[in-house]
Amino acid sequence: MQFMCWCTVALDPLSIMFVNRVFPPDRGATGRCLADLGGRLAAAGWRVTVVTDGAVAEGATPRPDAPTGIAVHRTGGSVPEGGRPSVRAYLDSLCRLTGLALRLPRHDVIVTMTDPPMLALAGPMLAARHGAASLHWCHDLYPDLLPVLGVGMPAAVLGLARRGMARALRRHDRVVAIGRCMRDRIADMGVAADRLTLLPNWPDPVIRPQSAAGNGFRRSLGLEDGDGRILIAYSGTLGLAHPMNGVLDAAARLQESDPALLFLLTGEGRGFAAVEEAARSRGLRNLRRLPWQPAGRLAESLSAADLHLVTMDPAADGMIVPSKLAGVQAAGRPCLFLGPRGGEAVARVAGCGLTIDPFDGAAIADAVRAYAADPARRAVEGALAARRAAGWTADHAAAAFADLAAGAAKGRATAKRAVRPVMGRAAARSVEGRPVPNA
Repeated sequence: MQFMCWCTVALDPLSIMFVNRVFPPDRGATGRCLADLGGRLAAAGWRVTVVTDGAVAEGATPRPDAPTGIAVHRTGGSVPEGGRPSVRAYLDSLCRLTGLALRLPRHDVIVTMTDPPMLALAGPMLAARHGAASLHWCHDLYPDLLPVLGVGMPAAVLGLARRGMARALRRHDRVVAIGRCMRDRIADMGVAADRLTLLPNWPDPVIRPQSAAGNGFRRSLGLEDGDGRILIAYSGTLGLAHPMNGVLDAAARLQESDPALLFLLTGEGRGFAAVEEAARSRGLRNLRRLPWQPAGRLAESLSAADLHLVTMDPAADGMIVPSKLAGVQAAGRPCLFLGPRGGEAVARVAGCGLTIDPFDGAAIADAVRAYAADPARRAVEGALAARRAAGWTADHAAAAFADLAAGAAKGRATAKRAVRPVMGRAAARSVEGRPVPNA
């Protein structure tokens, strides 16, 4: 972790409560982001509390990279894994989290996230109970995203939910969007510009570029140094907003003509079952599937690929941001972004990848073939990707988030007893003049 000498100039540190359905060791991108950020805030002197679902198993030991200094309160309940969770399951989670957060001692800042959906509705109520500033950290924009995920509801109900969400967001002291398209969409809901902040997600701090030569993950797949094989990888959650039709089409087109190419899908999510069934029905021998990989192998597994794929349903533009792109770039690999051409990731991938229609199998196949034939291009674009990822890290995001949260707390009369933590010179130099990336 980069050294950050934030110092507290008051006897009592500011306190912050995060509310989110998942937190490590639970799997989930929002939980990992929360652990990265919360650990850094705790190290900077904040009193950090996390309210989350689940129960602590007897004899469970924390991960070696688990953040310290965070008080974690679990509800004891959970949303069932596998299949598509019901609306009832998510509502139950929202009620559990809200109820537990209401019972805890007061905090200066309350942060709601977007798992479960509609959690932002609880933020103003929790803030009123605690006499706190409220901040909503938006990773997925609900309820707009629900129809894209196949969650059907009457138009009148959806309209009511949208109006309720817009009203709740306007009541938060601050709203954080992880992408520009998302920020613009939230602004259209009536959130004032001075309350709306862009703060993109960052790559997992454990990810570093590694050479493909001698890569143990490649060897475990039967790929040897100098064998001419090219690995094209999708890594991470495969949800219902991540279409794979074009990738399957491309794999089918390349199977006979380019036998040196291997597609690898690694991770978990509700979209994998359909992809595996489609691959079997097409007889795709050049496509393999691996389960979720532990954090200790993340850098190695991402660096094993020669080219990465990131997908996003164009219908979800402005509602989600493909945060896995940051990890791909931190591994120093070029990427094909299979999503909307006006989407958030387009500027990020420019110069170190391509943007392609996710349903255009022929175009995807042509791009894969071109990258496979040009190792120099892969090296140049991979190096640019790594430099781009290094420009926005968990340390930079934590410094920006701390300043935002402290400013919100200062605006509340009940927080006048505390003065925000201020960054020391080393931390200030680490972010001074650093532009916020596109996504």
